[in-house]
Amino acid sequence: MYPVQHSALRLSLRELTAEDVDGVLAIYGDPEATRHLSFEPRTREQVASLVRGAMAAAGAEPRTEYSLAVASRETGDLIGFARLAMDPHQQRAATLGFALRPDVWCQGRGVETVRAVLAIAFGQLDLHRVWAARSPANTVSEKTLLRAGFVEEGRIRQHVFVHGAWRDSVTYGIVEEEWRAAL
Repeated sequence: MYPVQHSALRLSLRELTAEDVDGVLAIYGDPEATRHLSFEPRTREQVASLVRGAMAAAGAEPRTEYSLAVASRETGDLIGFARLAMDPHQQRAATLGFALRPDVWCQGRGVETVRAVLAIAFGQLDLHRVWAARSPANTVSEKTLLRAGFVEEGRIRQHVFVHGAWRDSVTYGIVEEEWRAAL
Protein backbone atom coordinates (compact mmCIF):
# COMPACT_ATOMS: atom_id res chain seq x y z
CA MET A 1 0.00 0.00 0.00
CA TYR A 2 1.47 3.33 -1.09
CA PRO A 3 1.20 6.09 -0.18
CA VAL A 4 0.06 5.76 3.42
CA GLN A 5 -1.92 8.65 4.83
CA HIS A 6 -3.98 8.46 7.99
CA SER A 7 -5.40 11.30 10.07
CA ALA A 8 -6.24 11.20 13.75
CA LEU A 9 -7.53 13.94 16.03
CA ARG A 10 -4.25 15.85 16.56
CA LEU A 11 -1.82 14.10 14.26
CA SER A 12 -1.44 12.42 10.91
CA LEU A 13 0.72 9.61 9.63
CA ARG A 14 2.32 9.95 6.22
CA GLU A 15 5.21 8.66 4.15
CA LEU A 16 8.66 10.02 4.96
CA THR A 17 10.26 12.41 2.49
CA ALA A 18 13.83 13.69 2.06
CA GLU A 19 12.69 16.91 3.78
CA ASP A 20 12.04 14.96 7.01
CA VAL A 21 15.71 14.30 7.85
CA ASP A 22 15.97 17.16 10.34
CA GLY A 23 12.62 16.27 11.91
CA VAL A 24 13.68 12.66 12.44
CA LEU A 25 17.08 13.85 13.68
CA ALA A 26 15.30 15.89 16.37
CA ILE A 27 14.15 12.52 17.75
CA TYR A 28 16.82 9.98 16.78
CA GLY A 29 19.71 12.36 17.48
CA ASP A 30 18.39 13.39 20.91
CA PRO A 31 19.88 11.50 23.90
CA GLU A 32 16.68 11.98 25.92
CA ALA A 33 14.41 10.76 23.10
CA THR A 34 16.57 7.68 22.49
CA ARG A 35 17.27 6.86 26.16
CA HIS A 36 14.94 3.83 26.12
CA LEU A 37 15.28 2.88 22.45
CA SER A 38 17.34 -0.01 21.14
CA PHE A 39 20.08 2.24 19.76
CA GLU A 40 22.17 5.22 20.80
CA PRO A 41 21.64 8.71 19.34
CA ARG A 42 22.25 8.81 15.61
CA THR A 43 24.11 11.33 13.49
CA ARG A 44 22.53 13.39 10.72
CA GLU A 45 24.22 11.15 8.15
CA GLN A 46 22.77 8.02 9.81
CA VAL A 47 19.30 9.58 9.92
CA ALA A 48 19.54 10.64 6.27
CA SER A 49 20.44 7.05 5.37
CA LEU A 50 17.49 5.77 7.44
CA VAL A 51 15.09 8.15 5.65
CA ARG A 52 16.45 7.12 2.22
CA GLY A 53 16.00 3.46 3.19
CA ALA A 54 12.43 4.10 4.35
CA MET A 55 11.61 5.85 1.09
CA ALA A 56 13.03 2.94 -0.91
CA ALA A 57 11.16 0.39 1.24
CA ALA A 58 7.91 2.27 0.62
CA GLY A 59 8.11 1.34 -3.06
CA ALA A 60 8.96 -2.33 -2.53
CA GLU A 61 6.59 -5.04 -3.74
CA PRO A 62 5.51 -6.64 -1.57
CA ARG A 63 5.92 -3.88 0.97
CA THR A 64 7.26 -5.23 4.25
CA GLU A 65 8.05 -2.01 6.13
CA TYR A 66 6.05 1.11 6.83
CA SER A 67 8.27 3.85 8.27
CA LEU A 68 6.03 6.84 8.73
CA ALA A 69 6.27 10.46 9.77
CA VAL A 70 4.02 11.45 12.66
CA ALA A 71 3.01 15.05 11.95
CA SER A 72 1.07 17.58 14.00
CA ARG A 73 -2.22 18.35 12.26
CA GLU A 74 -2.07 21.86 13.70
CA THR A 75 1.40 22.85 12.46
CA GLY A 76 2.37 20.11 9.99
CA ASP A 77 5.66 19.67 11.87
CA LEU A 78 7.14 16.20 12.26
CA ILE A 79 6.70 15.30 15.93
CA GLY A 80 7.42 11.59 15.75
CA PHE A 81 8.35 8.50 13.83
CA ALA A 82 6.39 5.25 13.64
CA ARG A 83 7.36 1.93 12.09
CA LEU A 84 5.35 -1.15 11.26
CA ALA A 85 7.51 -4.06 10.06
CA MET A 86 5.93 -7.21 8.69
CA ASP A 87 7.00 -10.38 10.47
CA PRO A 88 8.79 -12.61 7.93
CA HIS A 89 7.93 -15.73 9.98
CA GLN A 90 4.21 -15.17 10.55
CA GLN A 91 1.44 -14.35 8.14
CA ARG A 92 -0.54 -11.17 8.81
CA ALA A 93 1.69 -10.12 11.72
CA ALA A 94 3.93 -7.11 12.31
CA THR A 95 6.09 -5.33 14.88
CA LEU A 96 5.27 -1.76 15.87
CA GLY A 97 7.74 0.85 17.07
CA PHE A 98 7.39 4.57 17.66
CA ALA A 99 9.24 7.56 19.09
CA LEU A 100 8.15 11.13 19.70
CA ARG A 101 10.00 14.40 20.21
CA PRO A 102 10.44 15.02 23.95
CA ASP A 103 8.55 18.34 23.78
CA VAL A 104 5.31 16.48 22.91
CA TRP A 105 5.66 13.76 25.56
CA CYS A 106 2.94 13.26 28.19
CA GLN A 107 0.20 14.83 26.06
CA GLY A 108 -1.50 11.62 24.91
CA ARG A 109 0.14 11.77 21.48
CA GLY A 110 1.88 8.43 22.01
CA VAL A 111 -1.46 6.67 22.49
CA GLU A 112 -2.88 8.54 19.50
CA THR A 113 0.14 7.53 17.39
CA VAL A 114 -0.11 3.86 18.36
CA ARG A 115 -3.87 3.82 17.71
CA ALA A 116 -3.34 5.44 14.30
CA VAL A 117 -0.73 2.81 13.36
CA LEU A 118 -3.12 0.07 14.53
CA ALA A 119 -5.87 1.53 12.35
CA ILE A 120 -3.56 1.11 9.37
CA ALA A 121 -2.41 -2.35 10.48
CA PHE A 122 -5.85 -3.82 11.09
CA GLY A 123 -8.10 -1.55 9.05
CA GLN A 124 -6.07 -1.25 5.86
CA LEU A 125 -3.42 -3.97 5.83
CA ASP A 126 -5.70 -6.73 7.17
CA LEU A 127 -3.20 -7.88 9.77
CA HIS A 128 -4.15 -10.34 12.50
CA ARG A 129 -1.54 -9.50 15.15
CA VAL A 130 0.78 -6.63 16.06
CA TRP A 131 3.42 -6.77 18.78
CA ALA A 132 5.70 -4.21 20.38
CA ALA A 133 8.55 -4.17 22.89
CA ARG A 134 9.82 -1.61 25.38
CA SER A 135 12.68 -1.10 27.76
CA PRO A 136 11.71 -2.21 31.29
CA ALA A 137 12.65 1.29 32.51
CA ASN A 138 10.27 2.99 30.07
CA THR A 139 7.11 3.07 32.18
CA VAL A 140 5.55 5.78 30.00
CA SER A 141 5.71 3.43 27.02
CA GLU A 142 4.13 0.73 29.18
CA LYS A 143 1.15 3.01 29.94
CA THR A 144 0.93 4.06 26.29
CA LEU A 145 0.78 0.51 24.97
CA LEU A 146 -1.76 -0.60 27.58
CA ARG A 147 -4.01 2.42 26.91
CA ALA A 148 -3.84 1.65 23.19
CA GLY A 149 -5.18 -1.87 23.87
CA PHE A 150 -2.04 -3.99 23.97
CA VAL A 151 -1.65 -6.82 26.48
CA GLU A 152 1.68 -7.49 28.20
CA GLU A 153 2.95 -10.88 27.03
CA GLY A 154 6.34 -11.36 28.61
CA ARG A 155 10.00 -10.47 28.80
CA ILE A 156 12.83 -11.24 26.44
CA ARG A 157 15.91 -11.43 28.65
CA GLN A 158 19.10 -9.63 27.60
CA HIS A 159 17.52 -8.88 24.23
CA VAL A 160 19.21 -5.61 23.25
CA PHE A 161 22.83 -4.47 23.57
CA VAL A 162 22.76 -0.69 24.00
CA HIS A 163 24.76 1.87 26.00
CA GLY A 164 27.42 -0.78 26.61
CA ALA A 165 25.17 -3.31 28.34
CA TRP A 166 22.56 -5.97 27.67
CA ARG A 167 18.98 -4.95 28.34
CA ASP A 168 15.75 -6.90 28.59
CA SER A 169 12.64 -6.06 26.54
CA VAL A 170 9.07 -6.31 27.77
CA THR A 171 6.73 -7.47 25.00
CA TYR A 172 3.12 -6.62 24.23
CA GLY A 173 0.63 -7.84 21.66
CA ILE A 174 -2.78 -7.04 20.29
CA VAL A 175 -4.89 -9.04 17.85
CA GLU A 176 -7.47 -7.77 15.42
CA GLU A 177 -10.52 -8.82 17.42
CA GLU A 178 -9.24 -6.97 20.50
CA TRP A 179 -8.65 -3.83 18.44
CA ARG A 180 -12.13 -4.02 16.84
CA ALA A 181 -13.80 -4.62 20.21
CA ALA A 182 -12.20 -1.45 21.58
CA LEU A 183 -13.47 0.79 18.74
